[in-house]
Amino acid sequence: MTPTETVRPGPLGRLAGASFRHRGRVLAGWAAALAVAAGLAAAFGGDYEVDYSTPGSDSQQAQQLLTERFPAQAGEPVDVVVRSSDVPVTDAAVRAEVGALLDTLRSLPHVTAVDDPYTAPGALAPDGRTLVARLGLDVDAPEDMPVADTERLLDAASAASRPGLDVALGGDTIRTAEAGEFGGEMVGLVAAAVILLVTFGTVVAAGLPIGVAVAGLAVSTTLTGLVAAVMDVPNWAPILASLLGIALGIDYVLLMVTRFREWRAAGLSPSDATVATLDTAGRAVMVAGSTVMISMFGLFATGLTFMQGTAVVTMVAVLVVLAASATLFPALLGFFGHRIERWRLPVLRRGRGPGAVTVTDGGHVEPSRAWLRWSRLIERRRVVAVVLGTGLMLALAAPFLGTRFGFPDAGNDPEDHSARQAYDLLADGFGAGANGPLLLVTSVPPGVDGGSALPAVADAVAATPGVAAVLPPVLDPSGDTALLTVVPSAGPQDAATESLVHALRDDVLPGAAGTGLDVHVGGVTAAAIDVNETMADGLPLLIGGVVVVSMLLLLVSFRSVVVMLTAAVMNLLSVVAAYGVVALVLEGGWAGRLVGIDTETPMPAYVPVVMFTVLFGLSMDYEVFLISRMRESWLRTRDNARSIVDGLAGTGRVITAAAAIMVTVFAALVPSPDVVLKSLGLGMAAAILIDATVVRMLLVPATMHVLGRANWWAPRWLDRRLPQLYVEGRPDLFLPAPGLRTAAEPVAR
Repeated sequence: MTPTETVRPGPLGRLAGASFRHRGRVLAGWAAALAVAAGLAAAFGGDYEVDYSTPGSDSQQAQQLLTERFPAQAGEPVDVVVRSSDVPVTDAAVRAEVGALLDTLRSLPHVTAVDDPYTAPGALAPDGRTLVARLGLDVDAPEDMPVADTERLLDAASAASRPGLDVALGGDTIRTAEAGEFGGEMVGLVAAAVILLVTFGTVVAAGLPIGVAVAGLAVSTTLTGLVAAVMDVPNWAPILASLLGIALGIDYVLLMVTRFREWRAAGLSPSDATVATLDTAGRAVMVAGSTVMISMFGLFATGLTFMQGTAVVTMVAVLVVLAASATLFPALLGFFGHRIERWRLPVLRRGRGPGAVTVTDGGHVEPSRAWLRWSRLIERRRVVAVVLGTGLMLALAAPFLGTRFGFPDAGNDPEDHSARQAYDLLADGFGAGANGPLLLVTSVPPGVDGGSALPAVADAVAATPGVAAVLPPVLDPSGDTALLTVVPSAGPQDAATESLVHALRDDVLPGAAGTGLDVHVGGVTAAAIDVNETMADGLPLLIGGVVVVSMLLLLVSFRSVVVMLTAAVMNLLSVVAAYGVVALVLEGGWAGRLVGIDTETPMPAYVPVVMFTVLFGLSMDYEVFLISRMRESWLRTRDNARSIVDGLAGTGRVITAAAAIMVTVFAALVPSPDVVLKSLGLGMAAAILIDATVVRMLLVPATMHVLGRANWWAPRWLDRRLPQLYVEGRPDLFLPAPGLRTAAEPVAR
């Protein structure tokens, strides 16, 4: 490099320079984007309504017939369960009390129909002590029912209860109201602020990641409503996307703030340090964000609309974070970059605090002594570290081998919830299967005598092992569609119920083809079975596709076959270990009670799917951060051991702080009363903790020490054909030297 040569950063560096110079316009642009997004969401935003059925499945066909011909059955019901411990429910006094209760409920808002339990088939338990009456609501989804109106239903039931007469309400509408509102975003932000203050020691440096994350959250949250207007988006997806956006926004800017302070310590001006930061650490951020996007694309392989909606909402959050990192962050540095060390915490002395940066004569950051000691310990005990790390990961993953897939229901709710009490009362009075009846729906074609065909089907179903009862067929008003309600002997989460559904579909109902009826098995339980099986079928394609594409991205980024392979293996180990932690907690033992799960709970099939897509991308983030610094040192020194030590020591504090923030953000979901959100939060928090400690700080460096110079190997023919991305950037171009001038507006290289 000649003394008059000008530094030539890439597109990110040029964009950073422009954002730094025009910082006022950039801030105004982000404010305008937020206003436009909010306006569009208010005008065109949709509701979080979702169809959990599997496209083309037998249960979906049954649901379509129910919706068209039996709207009362297809809508949102509420079960009123009454248990009399002193006298039968047919007693005149009890009957009068039940009638008064039903009259009260009939008069409340959104109640359109109330069944008479004394005349409805199957509404009285065999022992005569329990009855169930169904309320019909005028809402299509539980979320559409105002919580205040649901609470009025609960108050009426509570008022009707007395010693000797227990009244409880069940159904998804009741569960939704009892779960209440939950938002963990603020908890995550507060925890992140504390960690950043401890990490950097100054208010300005800690405030930049928070500011970028909050701006990204504001924009992405408003855009979520627009996605919901055109796609199915489950109500838990925006919470997941918000927390992921917060975590990524803070982590990415944390990395760049650290690099900016290093460039400032090396002697660069605020504007030049901004350009250098985006042209080095910024590249790693873009690659890391791309891996998250690739992982989320994997959800499209499931073929389920609600998973695709989750993917799009999350990808929108990631895209907004990347845009904020590339434009808003440099603009904020234009305002606060020269004050990056201002407002230091009084307990941390300048130059001695955790955020202190020491630079060598060559302009490279001097790692802290603690991280250097740890790195050299791993180098000396590399084989032991690989064995211990791998053994620990496999031990954590072991509980996943016994995982039972299914959908948590009211039986897994807290014991003081009305929905749980109704669930238990139904199971005690009618049998476990009463909480998950199967709905058999069929059209009666012209020329078929339904009067003889339907009883034949009912008799065949009733004779099937695992069936407790079959209620008399019900015809729609036109008389051409019939509904049979089947009560299994086992509960909705029992494997025997799944076997019964398959037996009906594969053996019993096809055998009734002589009747001329095409019978579909539907209901919540059957739909859950179909979703779980669809997930299981699509999981290999999802995992294979995401892993292969991510490996190719790593190959292009780091030009090493070995790095590509080891990264994939390590990331898969992190995900499987997290699966094991979640499986252990869902067993409902001592681990489950720590987070509020006191009963054995099945794992929804989409939980490991969502966990994989999110966690594989996040694991790749830390891999990119770590390996990019190792490669930077390798290109400079061609010393494998030195590059591992430099990379580990140089990123140890950043990855530790980033992981701590991620863990606290996702752990904010654990107190949620929703088992799905609780499982997702716990699994992702555990995976990030495992990944940042056992994997990044132990397994990766130890394995790379064992492999030696082979870490950086790639066939020459492949190396010649791979594009040069410079993921680690070209830091040598920005290092101050005699006669070298830096520029924020150069020509692209």
